[in-house]
Amino acid sequence: MDTMGRSWRAIGLSLSRFVAVVMALGPGGIGAEESGNMVFFRGGYAAMTSDRGGELFTDANRTAGYGNRGNGGYYVGAGMDLMLSKDTWGLGYGISTLGEIGVEFKRFNSRTTINTGNLSVGGCTGCTPAPAALTVQNVTPSTEQITMLTVDVAPKIKFMDGSRFRPWVIPVGLDFHVISPPSGRTTVLDVGVQFGAGAEYTIWKTLKLGLDGRFHLASNQTQTVNNFGTVGGYVGIGF
Repeated sequence: MDTMGRSWRAIGLSLSRFVAVVMALGPGGIGAEESGNMVFFRGGYAAMTSDRGGELFTDANRTAGYGNRGNGGYYVGAGMDLMLSKDTWGLGYGISTLGEIGVEFKRFNSRTTINTGNLSVGGCTGCTPAPAALTVQNVTPSTEQITMLTVDVAPKIKFMDGSRFRPWVIPVGLDFHVISPPSGRTTVLDVGVQFGAGAEYTIWKTLKLGLDGRFHLASNQTQTVNNFGTVGGYVGIGF
């Protein structure tokens, strides 16, 4: 009887452990996340709606016929999703709302051009005042990189809570941009909004792979057109 009692107790303990594991896995067979927060790393293709050719600092106003007209390139970035509400404040079961804070670097298809590094300011001797003019000092072209840094804060709505596969949207988010080189008015700061959509899949515990597409509409405070779109992938780690 003692042996049988011990066997039943062992079976009961095993069953309780099994139930605990099943409950920990949660809906959809994925590991339970206490908070729903995530850190992610992104990358992919980026393209401006308008190139920056014909500017002073990009190609010296196309001096000697050169033009920095590339508008495609790549982006890399990282950020965090912070849980705000797991049921969107009671409006939708299985639909959670998060706040994204991200930073993103972009380098567009820069071209070899005559730029301000190849130019000097000259004038005429004895003129009062001496007129300033751009003159070609070195006709050997060089690469002028067209880059942009973006910091964003945006709400992100994720659907199908508890499933391995979770689509999401960003209805509208706030962007802060820094462009390089400066515009012809020597300004670098811009502000705008973004819209995005994507989906992610949990491949193991809290490790996720996702696809991400966004369009950024800038207010063009720099007197240049800074609108662009991105499409790529990301790796996320929940915590």
